[in-house]
Amino acid sequence: MVNVASKPWTGRVISGEINLGMVGYGRIATRFVQESRFVKGIRLKGVFGLVSDEENLRKFKETNKIDFYSCNYEEFLDRVDAVYIATPHLTHLDYARKALERKKHVLCEKPLTLSEKDAVKLYQLAEKNELVLLEAIKTAFAPGFLKLQEIARSGIIGDIKNIDATFTKLVEGPVRELQKEMAGGSMTELSSYPLLAAVRLMGTDLKDFNFYSYFDKVHNVDMFTKILLIYPEGIFTGKAGLGVKSEGDLIISGTRGYIYVPAPWWKTQYFEIKFENFSKNQKFSYEFEGDGLRYELSEFVELIKGGEKESTKLTRRESITIVSIIERFLNNKNVNYI
Repeated sequence: MVNVASKPWTGRVISGEINLGMVGYGRIATRFVQESRFVKGIRLKGVFGLVSDEENLRKFKETNKIDFYSCNYEEFLDRVDAVYIATPHLTHLDYARKALERKKHVLCEKPLTLSEKDAVKLYQLAEKNELVLLEAIKTAFAPGFLKLQEIARSGIIGDIKNIDATFTKLVEGPVRELQKEMAGGSMTELSSYPLLAAVRLMGTDLKDFNFYSYFDKVHNVDMFTKILLIYPEGIFTGKAGLGVKSEGDLIISGTRGYIYVPAPWWKTQYFEIKFENFSKNQKFSYEFEGDGLRYELSEFVELIKGGEKESTKLTRRESITIVSIIERFLNNKNVNYI
């Protein structure tokens, strides 16, 4: 893994209100507009879109009471301090790179890129220009998931030896998620969440990996993939599916007990610690407010305001590792078809 933080770094601090620009205005962007209103220190100032869809872009700006819209990316960047990128996967790299080159902080939807090399280059560019680059995996910053990690690492369930994490949802119709030319499929759409549990609780030092996938013959994308990661002292199994439904839970198994997080575990509102002696079991509940996007945005703001180079809740190395696993799948490495 390439070291992307090799020199002293003070960060480009913005003392006043951060003017944020949103790149894209699709489904998640609409939710993001609402979530941004719960975050202090930042103002959603503008939105960028393609000139071919300018009328819808204008309507989006007016409906959501955003100050301005632009179809010129250079002009758009000149009017903001930071950007949130919510466009299709294949566009993330170019939009993020241009923003970082123009000295703008970047919050980018998952997956950050579709190759490890590109992810490393973006983080190195952010490092060079003393900017924040953060991948928007909302679960990483949610209160319940943070507490879950603290408890799992405390030793209360012993040494963690196995993790099972599942995220599936059924998608139909001619949507982007099922289009091969748009880098659709279960791994690119959903696997960032299960892989987050892997890297946060078992680390980034992988010994081996395998994928087991069901591909749809019509769309030619994976409708369901099981991920098997082998660590020096543990095993991770993740499941992601757009065409196969399964229980969306998380189980962290240790040598003294286990932690069970029911569906939808990625919102982490409730979990239980279970032991052989069930009288010792413990239950925990936490709030998961709104759609959860406010948590990633709050972290983004705090990093910028504090002059920090990266989040401790989702490090650069962890983000790059997630991208590298997705890339291996896309390159057909150790993929077994079912």
